[in-house]
Amino acid sequence: MHKIIINRKSFNGEWLFANLTRYIGIGLILLVFGILLSLLILSFPSLKQFGLHFLYNTAWDPVRQQFGALVEVIGTVVTSLIAVLLAVPLSFGIAILIIEVLPSTCATILARVVEVMAGIPSIIYGMWGLFSLAPFLAKHVQPWLLTHAQHIPVLNFIFGGMSIGFGIFTAGIILAMMIIPLISSVMRDVLSSVPPLLKEAAYGTGATRWEVIKHILLPYTRAGILGGIILGLGRALGETMAVTFVVGNSHKLFTALFMPGTTISATIANEFTEATGKLYPASLMELGLILFVITFIVLAISRSLLHRAKTSGGVQ
Repeated sequence: MHKIIINRKSFNGEWLFANLTRYIGIGLILLVFGILLSLLILSFPSLKQFGLHFLYNTAWDPVRQQFGALVEVIGTVVTSLIAVLLAVPLSFGIAILIIEVLPSTCATILARVVEVMAGIPSIIYGMWGLFSLAPFLAKHVQPWLLTHAQHIPVLNFIFGGMSIGFGIFTAGIILAMMIIPLISSVMRDVLSSVPPLLKEAAYGTGATRWEVIKHILLPYTRAGILGGIILGLGRALGETMAVTFVVGNSHKLFTALFMPGTTISATIANEFTEATGKLYPASLMELGLILFVITFIVLAISRSLLHRAKTSGGVQ
């Protein structure tokens, strides 16, 4: 009989690595639940005082101790949706250029430029928006849109407000620039997963590049692309400093995109250091709790779609 020789050193190393990774995973789960529990405890005075009324109340008056999250939630959602609407076409175009159109050298240069955009700190985006983008929009873009959209139904409602440069629309543009690298990188990954044989077969039957993109790439990678878009949305929801510089920081409910507003993260960043008493900081913590829940749901949906795309090979 042959004896089975076990390398005890290797065995101990594998056992240590397996248990270490397991405990790290458990620790991360406990950390998330710890953050959630901390937010619940710190926001308890606000939860007890306002209840569900906090979610649909527009008041934000620290002097009278009246607080509501509706303006902040709407501002967060609207700026993030503007960012996604602007970023998705550009991100998809960048991904297609890198994967399908440009020569390898040019594609590599473009990919590096996008990666550099991802590495720029958010406060730099905010300062650029404050000193360059907002004045440009106030002088050249917003007056033109206000003039030409005022007689068009729906558009005169959307593109309304004042030509001051700051507001919901400007914040959406800044967020779009910040999430383009993330969405385009995910799109590049999922588009690269398409088997070359499928594309070659389509080209062999006389299909044009647009037909290959429409009938091969998009159907094959639909779930992964959607997951990347939602991942970018989750990134935009929690952005703080860049938005704080340009959103206008107004607690009044805006009715048009050129009006100033605020977001959950901008409100917390602006007011947390001056919050006194129990109810004021608790209300800010409840805003953080709402943002935590929204972001968690969005990222969970994104990860689920990306996992679905990987396990099914991309075919939907």
